[in-house]
Amino acid sequence: MGGGTELRPVTSRPGPGRRIARLVTEVTAPAVLVSLLIITVSWHSARRPGQGLVWGLLATIFVTGIPFAYIVGGVRRGRLTDHHIGRREQRRVPLLVGLVSVAGGLALLAVLGAPRPLLALAVAGLVGLVVAVSVSHWWKMSIHSAVSAGTLVILALTFGTRVLVAAPLLALVGWSRVRLRDHTMPQVLAGGVLGALIAAAVFGPLR
Repeated sequence: MGGGTELRPVTSRPGPGRRIARLVTEVTAPAVLVSLLIITVSWHSARRPGQGLVWGLLATIFVTGIPFAYIVGGVRRGRLTDHHIGRREQRRVPLLVGLVSVAGGLALLAVLGAPRPLLALAVAGLVGLVVAVSVSHWWKMSIHSAVSAGTLVILALTFGTRVLVAAPLLALVGWSRVRLRDHTMPQVLAGGVLGALIAAAVFGPLR
């Protein structure tokens, strides 16, 4: 038996806080929240649930499906670092692709006679993308926080203020982005404020 102390290899496993932050970030990713929001608003506004589901799926293809497919393709080809587009300088082109896709989807939905709240939601998304493209040119605002706050406001306008009991979840989303060092607190707060304002100012009157 030796008298020395056994040295164990050092591992860099993430702690529980970081794992929780990563889970929150994935669950509240903009593509996830926006897709669920589209289906919810479409189902609620359509005369028949089945019809609402069809409208929602069609809108989802343009609002989140095509843009997210572009991002995944960019990650696989090495043009983007990750599907959250963590590097600010990589955001401009994917956001512009999203802008074109949402605009095309909005035009198609309008021609086909989609429910007014769904059109209002698409317009709000379009305005949000314009703001995101503009801000991302010089600052890495949190899109997670913007979408989360906008989603809460739109749900409150659709189903009533009782939905606002979920407001503390916005703090959880912001914490996850700061904990993962993807954003600073000002970037999280700015995203939340802008997302809520756009939802209230655009979706509210148009719905």
